[in-house]
Amino acid sequence: MRLRALLETDALGLRLLGGEEELDRTVRGVMTTDLRDPSRYLSGGELVLSGLAWRHSAEDSEPFVRILAGAGVAGLAAGEAELGAVPEDLVTACARHRLPLFAVDEDVAFATVTEYVVRQVSGERAGDLAAVVDRHRRLMTSGPAGGGPDVVLDLLGSDLDLRAWVLSPTGRQIAGAGAPLSPARAAVLAGEHLAATRAGRRSPYRTTVDGTAYSLFPVRNVGRGTTPTAFRDVRETVLSDWLLAVEADAGDWPAARLDLLQGVTQLIAVERDRREAARTVRRRLAQEVLELVQTGAAPAEIAARLRVAAPVLLPGLGTAPHWQVVVARVEWAGNGTDTGEGGAAGTGGTGGSAAALVEAGAVAQSVLEEILVDPAWTGPGTGAGAGADATDRIAVAHTEDEAIALVPLPAAPVDRVPAAPASVPDAGEGALPGGADGAEKPQDAPAAEPGLHADALLAAVRSPLSAGLADDGRLTLGVSAAVHSAEGLRGALEEARHARRVAAARPGRVCAAGHHELASHVLLLPFVPDDVRRAFTARLLDPLRDYDRRHRAELIPTLEAFLDCDGSWTRCAARLHLHVNTLRYRVGRIEQLTGRDLARLEDKLDFFLALRMS
Repeated sequence: MRLRALLETDALGLRLLGGEEELDRTVRGVMTTDLRDPSRYLSGGELVLSGLAWRHSAEDSEPFVRILAGAGVAGLAAGEAELGAVPEDLVTACARHRLPLFAVDEDVAFATVTEYVVRQVSGERAGDLAAVVDRHRRLMTSGPAGGGPDVVLDLLGSDLDLRAWVLSPTGRQIAGAGAPLSPARAAVLAGEHLAATRAGRRSPYRTTVDGTAYSLFPVRNVGRGTTPTAFRDVRETVLSDWLLAVEADAGDWPAARLDLLQGVTQLIAVERDRREAARTVRRRLAQEVLELVQTGAAPAEIAARLRVAAPVLLPGLGTAPHWQVVVARVEWAGNGTDTGEGGAAGTGGTGGSAAALVEAGAVAQSVLEEILVDPAWTGPGTGAGAGADATDRIAVAHTEDEAIALVPLPAAPVDRVPAAPASVPDAGEGALPGGADGAEKPQDAPAAEPGLHADALLAAVRSPLSAGLADDGRLTLGVSAAVHSAEGLRGALEEARHARRVAAARPGRVCAAGHHELASHVLLLPFVPDDVRRAFTARLLDPLRDYDRRHRAELIPTLEAFLDCDGSWTRCAARLHLHVNTLRYRVGRIEQLTGRDLARLEDKLDFFLALRMS
């Protein structure tokens, strides 16, 4: 379509402010942005819509227009809702660069212009999707009840024979047509998308999973409400942007069809913006409660604020007698924090001064909101998604470098509370904590205790988030115990922060710790200096390793089993399928090589700690 056609459409409410001689330019797409430098999202031929939130002074107009002109956009449409009349300096800059400039009346939504342009371009380039966009637009006019992203994906299937799904960065399915993706496959696709985005590859990203080809289109949240920054690092959005996964290989698609799918992602972005705006109230409630807790407000005042928050955070479930606090932190190399904590150093990414602009707290907030979504939640009603979004019970505030979630627990157990990991079998009276067999056991609460548990929260999201963090990012998370009143929230906050520090001392890109670990040796071991750790383990275990290497005696496995069986000769022999006399011989050899006595509690404990630290 031509720019001239926009002026001839009264419903759009556009007024031409300059560039009349350029009105025959072809419009190939539309983009809404308030970024100072949106060049990375421009490919040429777009009508750019902007609310002018990027303009802080008259000097800002010239560089912004120069970037648009250099990218070859068709024209600029400036909204009047933010500043009133379009500033004269912007009119002058557009005239200098021969860029057509329109004013958008404050009563006209950018979504109206976007949908009109997408519909027209679609109709001109490929009639097969024009009906999809038009029908979706009509459904969207009735609000969320009109169907949202699921409707346009259904139409993609019926009109273009394309199966498609909208996924979150962790692989949670937000919308889809037909049979849902398996959680494992969705997580793989999300990880591929995040890895490709961090690598700077051009979309759509093509991948194959178990012999099936997929094309991944980013659904970027760069709309009118986006906070403008002097430089927007990709790491600020990579862990929060949605993606559209299409079961097809877009490598052989014509440019027209690629443009049409990009138009569909813009329609889905409208829903993304709507859901983002819906979180504002819950974020504000969490921020207010957090400020009261951190400033030492009276418990009665905090309790009153919680009574206001409970109906919003627990729709249809009444008040919340229990609350938990979850603290998360995302750190980037070169961003003023050390992602190498606990042996996970990373040096990739943009680094330098640009990295200092990454809003770590806001990134952690988006990530934590996604992590806390329970996939089993379908909202009050009968059907999936009936009446509520999966994020309706999540309230997350953030500071400069961390995100803090206030999680209500319903009065009665319900299946919408994330399940705890399986409990650890009782080791018997006097057992050493955690066992000594080297196996990875849940360190969190027993399954009977309601609420959130650190290991369960990250089980399904660790892989895709690690791909998005790449080699220069790190996510650590801490979970408090449940508290019964406002008086306990301050302690719960500190408990969650301490647990997060325990997680931060571990190796790995994505780590979590629960409140139970604060009463265990696990709290102390990560903070032992590396040289002390090496010296301690070498003194106790190296003689045994050397002996095993020379004689294949399996003294280390025997020691682990003996400690795990609490020194019981009978149980240990049965576990190792040995005669008791053979076991006594091996234990005697261990004592001879190390000078320790495994009948003494102190020596048992030293061996146990050495095995855990190694």
